[in-house]
Amino acid sequence: MTDINTSNYQTLKDQIKSLLSEGRKKALSSVNYILVQTYWHVGKYIVEYEQKGNQKAEYGKELLTKLSKDLTLEYGKGFSRSNLTYMRKFYIYFSKSETLSHKLTWSHYFEILKADDKLEINFYLKQCEKENWSVRELKRQMKSMLFHRLSLSKDKKGVLELSKAGQNITEAKDIVKDPFVFEFLGIEQDTRYLEGELEEKLISNLEKFLLELGKGFAFIGRQYKINIGSRHFFVDLVFYHRILKCFVLIDLKRGEIEHYDIGQMNLYLNYFKNEENVEGDNEPIGIVLGAYKDHILVEYATQNISNQLFVSKYQLYLPEKEKLIKELNRLLDNIDE
Repeated sequence: MTDINTSNYQTLKDQIKSLLSEGRKKALSSVNYILVQTYWHVGKYIVEYEQKGNQKAEYGKELLTKLSKDLTLEYGKGFSRSNLTYMRKFYIYFSKSETLSHKLTWSHYFEILKADDKLEINFYLKQCEKENWSVRELKRQMKSMLFHRLSLSKDKKGVLELSKAGQNITEAKDIVKDPFVFEFLGIEQDTRYLEGELEEKLISNLEKFLLELGKGFAFIGRQYKINIGSRHFFVDLVFYHRILKCFVLIDLKRGEIEHYDIGQMNLYLNYFKNEENVEGDNEPIGIVLGAYKDHILVEYATQNISNQLFVSKYQLYLPEKEKLIKELNRLLDNIDE
């Protein structure tokens, strides 16, 4: 038997592994897309049947219950009344099958269709495509009311654009949320903790923290040391934003943000601008993040600061859905007046 050249064999094996891996990905993608198309057509047939019979709403449940029992007997799992209800809703919201995404699975669509209105549905659809969210990540972002949190910082035109195209990151303010939500840390609202403990927990849950921060963040370090003259300073968290091409500095405050916290962040930004930036880097962004903030104090403390400095709140629990919906509806209604 001829000896096999180890180097050439390894190359051959790597080529085959790469081919098989890519082939499996394509096969899985094809299966997912076919399933999505199939469920869309199931929804279409149900709606057309209802329209033809001009059925009243009370008969809809009976139809789906009977259909669920019959299809489950013949085809097994996947045809619960809940699933059939969402297939019906799927067709109603996406009346043209050619607009369906090749990137999303039925599980993605099932979760997205739990949203309350078309604006919200469109936003999560676009964000899933843009950021390749898993179903688990999508669930978390919907629970944290991401669409509403981003919308409340915009005007009506901005809200509509957010729904139409998802979140486009083109400038510093696009990466800032108010509030940021850290429910994944598991800290009870009334628990006493130190700033260092909050920082430690965020780093321990870095994957979830990056999901909350959003697309483009790359972690650089914690307690980043700055030397100015004979004095040493430490920035709590430093990231680099790949899209905006700049450093992002985050300083954590356990309680209320004070005016000197803002001044300190301004110092950090000036240092990074002059000492850390290299050719091609844009001006750094600073975010002072605290549990509370006085809007008037923040207004005066940030006045005439030319650096990209933002002050936001964080909260340790999921926001109240009804409250955010009410605030967004009030915003849109006031703009219409």
